Amino acid sequence: MTVPKRPPWNEYFMDITILVSKRSTCLRRAVGAIIVKDKRILATGYNGAPSGIRHCGEVGCLREIMKIESGQRHELCRGIHAEQNAIIQAAYHGAPIKDASLYCTNLPCIICTKMLINAGIKKIYYKDGYADELSQNMLAEAGIEVIQL
Repeated sequence: MTVPKRPPWNEYFMDITILVSKRSTCLRRAVGAIIVKDKRILATGYNGAPSGIRHCGEVGCLREIMKIESGQRHELCRGIHAEQNAIIQAAYHGAPIKDASLYCTNLPCIICTKMLINAGIKKIYYKDGYADELSQNMLAEAGIEVIQL
């Protein structure tokens, strides 16, 4: 009997992260994130409007309307970032994420980076880069290992 080829853990978790990103309601960039510890998924998140709030597809993208460039003025957006939603989901369900790893379709922005540092995330795996030099500098200063897959 032939044993089917199983994906390595990092590939497996990144594939799940990409699937999670497909739930995004953002019109500009679909982002997914999962928090993993001991090869177990603790929480997932994707970017979009808070629960019970109309999505940008219904009311329009505030950032597009205001012509805000990617990576700038994060506070001017109806959505919550995928990493933030994953942290919130873990807290909501009482899942401790200290010393866990984050898998994300994008390198976290500076706001998410500060939250991930304080949440105790120790390693970040990401698929695509993000134009945020301060984020990269703070991750390095915090000693968080960052790996592009």
